[in-house]
Amino acid sequence: MPITAGSAGRSFWAAALCLPLFLVLRLLLGEQALTGRLVVAELIGFVAGWAAYALATLPLATSCGRQALWPRFVATWNWVSLVQYGIILVLSLVVNELPGWLGQGVQLAGLGYALWLQWFATGLALQVAGRHAAGFVLLDLFMGLLLSSVVTSLAG
Repeated sequence: MPITAGSAGRSFWAAALCLPLFLVLRLLLGEQALTGRLVVAELIGFVAGWAAYALATLPLATSCGRQALWPRFVATWNWVSLVQYGIILVLSLVVNELPGWLGQGVQLAGLGYALWLQWFATGLALQVAGRHAAGFVLLDLFMGLLLSSVVTSLAG
């Protein structure tokens, strides 16, 4: 079933649902003291990252000949992101109760599952081969790392 640009746009409500999960994760995993400047920097990074990745994937989808399926991909990615945030949050809470090596293994397995889920959903939504779907996942990872360094600089 085709998804319209309007439907893809409405799927950005997933970002609003992810924001509280993101903030809780930052509190749980953050190594810096929570300051107003840090919170503002994290919020800027969250919003910029969400929008930038969605926009950056359009030329990538076009290069794969899948521009017509891009709205479906964006909607899928938005909702899969909500699932990923939920998985990471639950695992982060559980890991605190496990011995070090076991907790690290559970975190690694959870991260692997979250990446696999994004790869799988991308392949289905865009109807592309696994290597093309991997390119979308790698772009997301690269942009996340880049924005993380920007947020760290802003938080000073």
